[in-house]
Parts: sequence; C-alpha cells; structure tokens
Amino acid sequence: MNPSRRGFLKSTAAGAAGLVVGFYLPERSRLSAQTPAATAAPAKINAWVRVGTDDSVTLMIHKSEMGQGTVTSLSQLLAEELECDWKKVRTEFPGIDPAFGLQGVFGSQSIRTGWAPLRNAGAQAREMLLQAAAQRWNIDKSLCRASDGVVTNSANTQKLTYGQLAEAASKLPVPTNVTLKAPGQYKLIGKSIKRLDTADKVTGRTKYGIDVRVPGMVYAAVARSPVFGGKVVSFDATKAKAIAGVKDTVQISNGIAVIADNTWAAFAGAKALDIKWDDGPNAAFNSAGIRKAFTEQTLLPGASARKTGDAATALPAAAKKIEAVYEAPFLAHAPMEPLNCVVHVRPDGCDIWASTQMQAGISGLALQLTGLRQDQIAIHTQYLGGGFGRRAGTDYAKEAIEVAKVVKVPVKVTWSRENDIQNGNYRPASVTRFAGGLDADGWPTVLTANIACPPMGGVARPGIDSTSVEGIADLHYAIPHMQVDYHSVSGGVPTTYWRAVGYTQNTFFGESFLDELAAAGKKDPVELRRRLLANEPRLLGVLNLAAEKAGWGKPLPAGHYHGVAVVNNIGSYTAQVAEVSVSQGKLKVHRVVCATDCGQVVNPAIVEQQIRSAIVFGLSAALKGEITLEGGKVQQTNFHQYDVVRIDEAPVVDVHIVPSTAAPGGMGEAGVPTIAPAVCNAIFAATSKRIRRLPIQL
Repeated sequence: MNPSRRGFLKSTAAGAAGLVVGFYLPERSRLSAQTPAATAAPAKINAWVRVGTDDSVTLMIHKSEMGQGTVTSLSQLLAEELECDWKKVRTEFPGIDPAFGLQGVFGSQSIRTGWAPLRNAGAQAREMLLQAAAQRWNIDKSLCRASDGVVTNSANTQKLTYGQLAEAASKLPVPTNVTLKAPGQYKLIGKSIKRLDTADKVTGRTKYGIDVRVPGMVYAAVARSPVFGGKVVSFDATKAKAIAGVKDTVQISNGIAVIADNTWAAFAGAKALDIKWDDGPNAAFNSAGIRKAFTEQTLLPGASARKTGDAATALPAAAKKIEAVYEAPFLAHAPMEPLNCVVHVRPDGCDIWASTQMQAGISGLALQLTGLRQDQIAIHTQYLGGGFGRRAGTDYAKEAIEVAKVVKVPVKVTWSRENDIQNGNYRPASVTRFAGGLDADGWPTVLTANIACPPMGGVARPGIDSTSVEGIADLHYAIPHMQVDYHSVSGGVPTTYWRAVGYTQNTFFGESFLDELAAAGKKDPVELRRRLLANEPRLLGVLNLAAEKAGWGKPLPAGHYHGVAVVNNIGSYTAQVAEVSVSQGKLKVHRVVCATDCGQVVNPAIVEQQIRSAIVFGLSAALKGEITLEGGKVQQTNFHQYDVVRIDEAPVVDVHIVPSTAAPGGMGEAGVPTIAPAVCNAIFAATSKRIRRLPIQL
C-alpha cells in the first residue's frame, strides 16, 4: 500500500481522536459468478485500525461473527504486530462504503484474506507510534521500543503510552515498507487466547439481529407460497386484521406481509390470511421424481469437468471393475437464530440492521430497491446466531426493504422456524454414478464419475459449476486414468451455499467409493490411501497422524470398528477416523479422531472449536438431514422433522493440529466433508453393508 496524503486523510474518521490506519483486504468470492463485478479485478475491502487516546485499540472488523471466532483471531493478527495491550483491544463492525468492494464472509476466508494485510496494518500503526515518540523525545526512532501499548526510550527508560502518542502519530505519513515478525517472534499468534466475545455472549450483552429494537419500530411476518415460485392470485385479510395487534397487510414480491405491534401477532396474522395461490410449474415436483431424473442424467455423457489419462480405454481393460451410484438429499441450513432484518427507508436514507454474511450484497440490493445513493445506505452488521451460508443470501433483507418502503417506519421482518425450513434456499441434492477399475494386484487404475447436481453459481467454465463438482473433480489420488462429467439439473428448489458447499456431498461420494475400491482389491483403506497420496505430503501427513492417534489397525473394544476419510478443501488438509458400533440395527458413533493441517494457526483453541462444530454439523446431516418434497412443497416444518445431533448422541472428538508455518487455510468448513464418509466406511467395516445414500439408514 502506498497511499497519498489526501487518500490517507480521507480514509480516517473525520474528527476521531487518536490514530486511524486505513488499509485494504483482498477477497476471493465464491459469489463472483452472481455479481456484476464477476469479470473485474478482485474486490478490495477497506478496514481501519484505531488507537484511541484512552490507550484502546479498535479493530473495525469487515467480516461477520457467526461463532467462528473472527473478532478474536483477526484481533490477534492486528495486536501481534501493533504490540498493544491485549486487554485494551476492542472490536466494532463498520458500515459499508463503495470503497470496500465486496464485503462479507464466506468460504472460510477471514483469516486467509486478513493474514498479511492485518499484520501489515498493525505494523504500520506501531511504526507511526514509534516515530511520534521519537519526535517527542527528539531521538532516533531506532532507540524506541514498543510493547504492551507503551513506547520506551531505551536510552533512559522514559515511557509514553499509545494513547499519549496517538494524536501526534495520526499526523505522520503512513510507512510504505514495514518489517513483519518471523514466526519465532510471535507472542499472540499461535496462542489459545480466550475469545473476546465470550463474556458478552454469556451475560446476554451481545446483540444479534433478532435483538434489534429501534424507536417507532413495527413487526412483520410474511406469508409465502408453499410451492417454490408460486404467485399470489388474490387474498382476503379480514381474519388477519381481526387479530389483536395486527395493523395492516402489504403485498410484496414474495407474498403477503402482515404488519403488527409485535412478532407473535404478525405470525398469527400471516397464518390467518386467506390466500389463493398460483402454484406454477413447480407443483409437479416431488422427491421421487427428482431422484429419478437426476439418476437418469448420470447415464448420459455430461460436460467434462476432469479428464486425466484415457479412462474410456482403461476401464474395459481393467482386471476388475465395480460400479456404484451415490445420492445426497437437499439440506436446510437451520441456524438457531431465525432469519430476520430491520429496515427503515426514508426519503433521505435507508438503515438496515441485519445478521448477515453478505453486507455488500444487502447494500447493493438496497441501492437497487430504494433508488437512493450509496452514501445514503447504512448497513449495521449484527452478530449472527449461525449462518452456514444461508445468511450469504439477501432474500430476507429484500422482503424487509420492500415492506419498509410501504410502511414508512422501521420494520422488523422475522421468519418462523417453519418459514426457514420450508421457504429457504438449500444445499443441492446430488447423484453421482461411479465406475472404477483395478489392476491384477488390486490397485486402482481408473475412476470415472458422472455427477448430476443443481448449480450453485461457481461457474469455472462453460457447462461446469465448479462448486457442484469440487471434491471429485479435484481428487488428489494418483489414479492414472480419471474422468469426471457434470450435468446441470434442476429440481425446482432454490439452492445456495451450505457449509463446505460441494465437498459436503462429493467427499462422501468419493471417499466412500475409494473404500469400495479398497475392499474390491482386498486392501486396507489406510494403506490404499497412503499409496495413492505418496506425492501429496500434507494429505499424507494428516492421514498418518489421524490413523496413529486413532490406533488404526490395533484392537478395538468388542463390536467397535473404524472408518477413514481425507479431504483438501478451503486451503486446509483434514483426515478423520470414526469409531462406531452397530447393535440391533442401531448406530453409535463413539469417537472421531481428526488431524488437520491448516497452515499457520492463529488460535489453536478456535481451530479445535471449529473442528468439533463442523463434525457435529456434518454428522447431523449424515444421520438425520433431509429435505423432501411432495407436490412441490417441503414436507419438513421444524426440528421434530429436521433434527440435529443432540448432546447424548455426540461423539468424543480428538483434534490434532499439524504444526506449520505455511500460509493459513480456512477452518470453518474444513471439518464437515469427511465425517459422513468416515462413519459410513466404519459401518461397512462393522456390517459389510455399504451406505450409498444419505441420511444413513441401516
């Protein structure tokens, strides 16, 4: 970064006391194919570091906090180079500005994209504070030392706090070249420092989107078509308006909104509406038909997502051939905090309070719907009670903006749990047809995969949705002949990103089929992977570590069996070994051993938390998760039909982190893909039954 003086002054908060450092964070977005800037240069996100006259250090976090520890780990990066007092670190979520570019959090990118820029910003601020001290003492800056928010004159031990120096430092030019610490010098990076957000969450001070209250606010709930794509033909609001607290009804693009004095009255009013719907063509869709259509597509040639060697020739020539069809269902995200959004649209501005993963997307939507200027739109990011990709969407904000334009006062639109499950955007269902061949010694020589999956927007080249084929098209196994085809299909269901995206179903498919190849060739599953990953040292490393820590090949308690799976996604390498038992048709997952190589670790405790969270999340989907349709309508309504793993069902999880100084990988999604195949491979070891369709049915 080499800003002009004018550019630096413009990036500071006008009139703010203390030191403010402006800098830019690059973001690689999975959503690029859906945004107008898809072909433009990578988006740049602006953020600030502030040093107050009270010695506080504030990091303006351009990311969202949805439980992944962003406010703590990003603060560690800043504080490491700034040499500030960790006890005086504060965090805020900034508003949005066109200079930010694409602002949001997805793809487990917070640490990956903040790693260098945040440390650089901390170092810039530190050098400016040192220079301010040197000028105050009229000495060379080399004689000044910074530590714990204090600058010391090494010649005579005089001291000045950062707060005393902040105003003077803010008037200095931003250094263009700063020296960052080597790993051996880290004081905060690599340490399991307690999270900054825990105390406020425990005591209830943390404000989530659903907690937002603003003066004059009304409440709204929306009655939406029970069939995706359905439209309102007519409606009668007489019964709804008879409910105490209901004030009015508003027709919006997605249905009918009921305005009330409180959320519960709005919910009741929405249920009481008499609506005639035009269900449209999607009313013909049902799960059985979707499954049949997807499966039939896999019998046909598709767009080529990968072609290595000559699979068409190698497969017929193989000494032994096996085939299998794998299936995964649509899945809801079901975050614990239901979707919600507060909006106030005025002639001169629009304020939006949201638990969102996609501030830039909501800002752009508001710009489009209100006709206001960008500088008139303010996004107030709140903490998220879970997101998992669902809150990267903007549909819930669109509803709130449309209602707010009509009612002219602040309005909170809240989704019920039933709304969230029945009217959401889902992880796509998918079907993959495999064929594989072995040589005379039982080692794999050829693998083909034909994938039918709705697209998620990650177009890599014509005809290929990169997210729908990831986890199979990028397999790292040294199989000489590989061919992967893809079919873009539709089940009439809106789809979007789900935690770990395409890897969630495709790693289950690929790692399970690899186990089938191992069994057909009479090879130990770990030994087979070791041979095929001989030239993949990081994947091989986590495989060996997980196998060692799990005691692979050693005696287990009676009736217990192991299964294994590995993956490389979001820049991290992960292996899991699941230990299960099956008794009288009932499955119990006793223990999961996970080894991860995610590069340089910022906070090991947060890495462990993320892995455990991901395993429970992925296990919930593997054991229980399924969205089904009949007559175009989602059949599940709440957690009694879309259940999650409860505490008594959760396995013991052992996490082992590979020490590394490589660039950080992502962690939020790293642990999800391998749990389903590890468990299903263990089920095969226990029962000789192969699970090829989720959720697991014994």
